[in-house]
Amino acid sequence: MDIPDMQKKLLADIKSPDTVDPTVIKVLDYAYHRKRDVEIRIDQPEFTSVCPISGLPDFGTITIRYIPGEKILELKSLKYYLLQYRNVGIFYEHVVNRILEHLVSALSPRFMEVTGTYTPRGGITTIVRAEYKG
Repeated sequence: MDIPDMQKKLLADIKSPDTVDPTVIKVLDYAYHRKRDVEIRIDQPEFTSVCPISGLPDFGTITIRYIPGEKILELKSLKYYLLQYRNVGIFYEHVVNRILEHLVSALSPRFMEVTGTYTPRGGITTIVRAEYKG
């Protein structure tokens, strides 16, 4: 199989970003929301998605920082949510913004920042950050 045929096969296996289901995100009550602010940081160092142009995998770390309102993230559901991107063809910039939008919708935090730090591709490291201020 030559490279163009391999690329066609890879591209044929890519899922649409619309296949990611944000309803798997579960939240818990945050008992201290009226007492004090707390900053929560979550790192997912094994994040993968797929380049929608080449069909090749993209690897990186997704970091989520937030100040909760009345709710906090349930971590197992977050892991399942992020795993859905594994075969999704999506650009780095879109991944970070989409994750931020889904999490803000589920949590209504006071503040949230999502950062994607991607491993080098072609000698270029890319870091994408998006934030929400409630």
